[in-house]
Amino acid sequence: MAKLGTLYLVPNTLGDDARSEQLPWVLPTETITQAAKLKHWVVEDAKTARALLKAVDSISPLACTIQEMQMSEWRGVARNAKYGDAVKPADLLKPLLAGNDMGLMSEAGVPGVADPGAELVLAAHQLGARVKPLVGPSSILLGLMASGLNGQRFAFQGYLPQDTHERSAKLKQLEAESRKLQQTQIWIETPYRNTAMLMACLNSLAPQSLLCLGVDLSLPSEMITTLSITDWRKRYPNEAACAPLQNRPTVFLLLA
Repeated sequence: MAKLGTLYLVPNTLGDDARSEQLPWVLPTETITQAAKLKHWVVEDAKTARALLKAVDSISPLACTIQEMQMSEWRGVARNAKYGDAVKPADLLKPLLAGNDMGLMSEAGVPGVADPGAELVLAAHQLGARVKPLVGPSSILLGLMASGLNGQRFAFQGYLPQDTHERSAKLKQLEAESRKLQQTQIWIETPYRNTAMLMACLNSLAPQSLLCLGVDLSLPSEMITTLSITDWRKRYPNEAACAPLQNRPTVFLLLA
């Protein structure tokens, strides 16, 4: 049986701006060097991937031009099916069967974590291929590290419901679980809904519960703050006061 290629999980930057300036701060030299060697890719968004590879090229020359690379997009089984795309994860991993190494890239952060790339990683394991995660930024872990909340016991919840009543109920559920288990609850939100999420937290959670916001993590505009709900209410008394947080990538962390 021919030797299979390796699937490299290549981290992306957490922000869209000035990737060439961000790269030395958020990706080790070894990660950049390995990314530059790869000619076969599966990515969440080709435009984002090309922007990262262009920045990689400024530090470590690419093995071929971006135009010569084989690059497929993968947004997850459910999302692909929604748009009538019946391609399966294994279909995109055929270069591995031919002995070629491949790169898997998320739109932001590390592949496979809060990311549809996990389906491709599982498919690679099922093929018997080697999977190699490369070091890079995870907003979830960066937020937890800097929060001061419980880093021994935590749970990532992904996205919470958008419906106002369902979101409030979910927040109260997570708060109760956090209090019972002394567990940090972590979730993310689409940036344009940050204000609605923060106001939901301030309206739904107990005054003494601790909430951390990790905003623009790893970027020059980074802001990481942990306060009680009482103190957050003083800082942001109404929705208008929350405007500076709108449209900025944010991780929310809660410890009751």
